[in-house]
Amino acid sequence: MKTSDRKLDHIRICLSEEVESGYNGLEDVMLIHNAFPEFDFSKIETEIEFFNKKLSFPFLIASMTGGHEIAKEINANLATAVENTGIGMGVGSQRAGIEKRELEDTFSVVREKAPNAFIYANIGLAQVMRDPEIVDKAIEMIEADAIAIHLNVLQEAVMSEGEAIAGNFEILSEICKSTKVPVIAKETGAGISREVAVKLRDVGISAIDVGGKGGTSFSAVEAHRSEDEVLKAVGFDFFDWGIPTAFCIVDCYKVLPVIATGGIRNGLHVAKSLALGAVVASSALPFLAQAKVSASAVERLIERFRLGLKVAMFLTGARKVEELREKPIFISGKLLEWMRFRKIDIDEFCRGRR
Repeated sequence: MKTSDRKLDHIRICLSEEVESGYNGLEDVMLIHNAFPEFDFSKIETEIEFFNKKLSFPFLIASMTGGHEIAKEINANLATAVENTGIGMGVGSQRAGIEKRELEDTFSVVREKAPNAFIYANIGLAQVMRDPEIVDKAIEMIEADAIAIHLNVLQEAVMSEGEAIAGNFEILSEICKSTKVPVIAKETGAGISREVAVKLRDVGISAIDVGGKGGTSFSAVEAHRSEDEVLKAVGFDFFDWGIPTAFCIVDCYKVLPVIATGGIRNGLHVAKSLALGAVVASSALPFLAQAKVSASAVERLIERFRLGLKVAMFLTGARKVEELREKPIFISGKLLEWMRFRKIDIDEFCRGRR
């Protein structure tokens, strides 16, 4: 199947089928209510700087699509909304645009519509291992401020067209040294552990998008589109595979700056992610249906996330974003078990994560 047709399949399935794996660990995080905030709601400051670009609040629309004519309209609406609201976004895997020049504009439309926003490029690890020069091509295509190299080994393993090949840290190190923009390592639904994060840091990766379990399962997406009975069955077997998002954050936030992706569905989820140690949160699936409608529909959903974050900050007494990490939090359930398993000092962690 052509790469562009596969992209269309992904859009169709994400809009029509059950592909969310559920538990992401944020359910086990409680922010402590402050019944007496000592500042006005209007005084809350959500702006941050991320890779030398200002964001109106610490949020990105995560990599979603590109590589098909239908995806061009989706990306145009997402980018227009991002520009108007002052946040950032990533594009979907640019492999299709590199393989076929006529599909480039399904990605480059993002920079056209969002000339000032933080935009990151995106290419798969398997493609990078075969042709490291693809990284610069992806960056140039959209004049990117950073590039994400996505680590989608589960998806590749259960996809009929998959390339389940070995990664090479030496190649990754050379890319980090030669690339002019920051390189982000991005998982796509199965999470990143501390051990892998340390290795990524040591070769020069600038940030980690943990892409934890709890949001879109690309194992499920590939199962829905597979015509092979065995691959389909195995894909559904691994529907819930991975490290939940919150687990990844507490594991990795001291190693590299963390982008919290995976089941982030509202501003309260953003606040909890930041309180756990992430610097930015991001989400994709909720914005796909809105992007099919209009840029204004996307903007309204962005505003819901922003307002939700502000309300959470007000209710915890955090006037600035960085103050969220100084607030005490209550952790229970599986996340607490994970932290004990990982030998994280829970008492110290819950008192504040500077």
